[in-house]
Amino acid sequence: MNKHTPDLKAEKIEGGVHASVRHDSAHKHVAGSAVYIDDITEPAGTLHAGLGLSTVAHGTIRAIDLSAALAAPGVVDVLTHADIPGENDISPSGMHDDPVLAAGKVQFHGQPIFCVIAETREQARRAARLAKVDYEEMPADIDIWDLDAATHPQVFPPLTLKRGEAAVALESAPRRIKGRMRLGGQDHFYLEGQVSLAVPGEDDEVLVYCSTQGPSETQHMVAHALGVPSHAVTIEVRRMGGGFGGKETQANQCAALAAIAAKRLNRAVKLRLDRDEDMVATGKRHDFAIDYDIGFDDEGRIHAVDYTFALRAGFSADLSGPVGDRALFHCDNAYFFPHVHAKTALLRTNTVSNTAFRGFGGPQGMVGAERVIDEIAFATGKDPLDIRKLNFYDAMGVEGERNLTPYHQKVGDCIIQRIVAELEESADYAGRRKAIADFNAGSRIVKRGIALTPVKFGISFTKTESNQAGALVHVYTDGSVHMNHGGTEMGQGLHLKVAQVVAEEFQIDLDRVKITATTTAKVPNTSPTAASSGADLNGMAAQDAARQIKNRLIDFAAESHQVPRDQVVFLPNRVRIGNSEMAFNDLVRKAYVARVQLSAAGFYKTPKIHWDRSKGRGHAFYYYAYGAACSEVSVDTLTGEYVVERTDILHDAGRSLNRTIDIGQVEGGFIQGMGWLTTEELWWDGKGRLRTHAPSTYKIPLASDRPKIFNVALTDWSEAYEPTIHRSKAVGEPPLPLGLSVLHALSDAVASVADHSICPRLDAPATPERVLMAIERLRAEKRG
Repeated sequence: MNKHTPDLKAEKIEGGVHASVRHDSAHKHVAGSAVYIDDITEPAGTLHAGLGLSTVAHGTIRAIDLSAALAAPGVVDVLTHADIPGENDISPSGMHDDPVLAAGKVQFHGQPIFCVIAETREQARRAARLAKVDYEEMPADIDIWDLDAATHPQVFPPLTLKRGEAAVALESAPRRIKGRMRLGGQDHFYLEGQVSLAVPGEDDEVLVYCSTQGPSETQHMVAHALGVPSHAVTIEVRRMGGGFGGKETQANQCAALAAIAAKRLNRAVKLRLDRDEDMVATGKRHDFAIDYDIGFDDEGRIHAVDYTFALRAGFSADLSGPVGDRALFHCDNAYFFPHVHAKTALLRTNTVSNTAFRGFGGPQGMVGAERVIDEIAFATGKDPLDIRKLNFYDAMGVEGERNLTPYHQKVGDCIIQRIVAELEESADYAGRRKAIADFNAGSRIVKRGIALTPVKFGISFTKTESNQAGALVHVYTDGSVHMNHGGTEMGQGLHLKVAQVVAEEFQIDLDRVKITATTTAKVPNTSPTAASSGADLNGMAAQDAARQIKNRLIDFAAESHQVPRDQVVFLPNRVRIGNSEMAFNDLVRKAYVARVQLSAAGFYKTPKIHWDRSKGRGHAFYYYAYGAACSEVSVDTLTGEYVVERTDILHDAGRSLNRTIDIGQVEGGFIQGMGWLTTEELWWDGKGRLRTHAPSTYKIPLASDRPKIFNVALTDWSEAYEPTIHRSKAVGEPPLPLGLSVLHALSDAVASVADHSICPRLDAPATPERVLMAIERLRAEKRG
């Protein structure tokens, strides 16, 4: 081996794809030096905004007296809907039902009516409390539990999925069960709340630093509110302190108000909500009432299902339509239904308009699927895991008939059987199941339960045009690389993964790639960072841009050295050209002198997908991500309190771009899903006031709530069925429904008080109070 033929297998760049590199901002997060919107140095003369919120859930506004607010110390201006120069609308659904500021009527308790602008944030917030609003109150619909899904007004046309003849199959099924489940919502509880800083420019221009997952949508909404073209508005975000879907549409209101005030007063304006305001005034995960009718046989094989998923939409459409759609797309989870009929009901209520949340309805659909499994298991007296395995879709490579979803897409990549089998063995499910039975037989007060639940999660936006992304890559003459793309960073490591893709393409060390803030001035018409598609879309777009530049460099090197193109090979931090080598930066410098373009805009659109909502058919997802979790709990049957003793997870991330980042996403997703299904309870009183509006009343999981034993692993054999970026799979949303294993372990523990003879029908969130009520109900049924 001479100097021109190194051992390429041993030589690698630092931080390319599949390398477990730490998050690029991890050290800044720990040190407190990461710059968020509220950390940006404010321009001289920056003003601050405070919101005036409705104190009734439904009513007309008879009069508003703003005199005391205007006279308060430091107040510069007060905005109402009449001061909005453009459209008073921030509706993402096109329904024009979501105003920037309430006009003439209020539709939920906490709806913004006016906005005070003052010299300081404290002055603005205090002044907002001085205004007087006279309402004529009207009846309000708050809860969905007792609303008639068939007749109650809906915010958006519902969806129906149908395959086969569910009604006929239900009538002829050997066994049949009907039931209803209540499923609560969830607050995003991101560490950084909603915040925007707007800086006015010349003419109609404005720059808005905004904590948003959808820079382009925020750009468009601000432009509409100002009555200017989109090119006049620039949205920039370097990072968010968490999003979880709560900043996909909900960021638009703060951005619009800050921009309107900034242009009106020609001074920079910042609007930052505190935790209480944020929880009261912004949307959440939808809560559901799930009605199910299932037909099955004595073996536990499902014959037919009929579902109605009724959700609390809130006062406006927001994203309730597509959230409900995705719930139906996942009402099968990993199970084949021979005959299925499923429909949504998007119920209008006088509560804050609910919105995107990690999983976007998919987890709610899976809850319905797993409740069906529980019902069948208790009815047949079998282990729920056996019922799950009996009803799985056909495995990848099996040419059978059990592979068609309720929306008529063929499942061709199903690997849930192998994942469950491996987890069942590594977690010793059978051995622990027996040990738990023995423990419960000898324990009068504390009962244990165990459950192993699967996940099949579809990856793609069902809004077809959202499945596209752009990126911009510059190579400078010193060989350093500037990378920008349309995705946003909210702690999930997206920027790092895309930088790894670019580094891999050029075969340069990761520290030579600069990660820059997402801005609509560089990459236009971006899709929101949502639907777990951030790395899939933006990674491909950045790869495309890098390859354009790389191909130009190959052409230049081949021509200048008079060698064929295939003799130009990129090696770690250098390039081999025929029989010689030169450093990457030397090639770049020579290419610049030769006037080779060293910048490129990349683009990617997801192939194959299509969806016809009117027919309820299509290839809605590019591929599926899979996973499974096995959880064990201990329940105190006198109080309902419980502890998660152990959780084992095996998750499918394909050929992971960064296993360290992905394992962190799996861990965090599981904990967030567990919190949603156990402790995080949203409660509105009869007047429509959210009473769980702060950490004192709303319980997210603490570090002490994590499983005592927590084993998390990624598959080391899986790769994406389709040609995704380096055959990786999305890992943002799919892990969250793994938390279902905790809910069903609790159900298993509760069922033990009646010798597993009665389905506990445990609703979520399964708070200690709800667990205790379920225990008492089962004891009464057993006695009675």
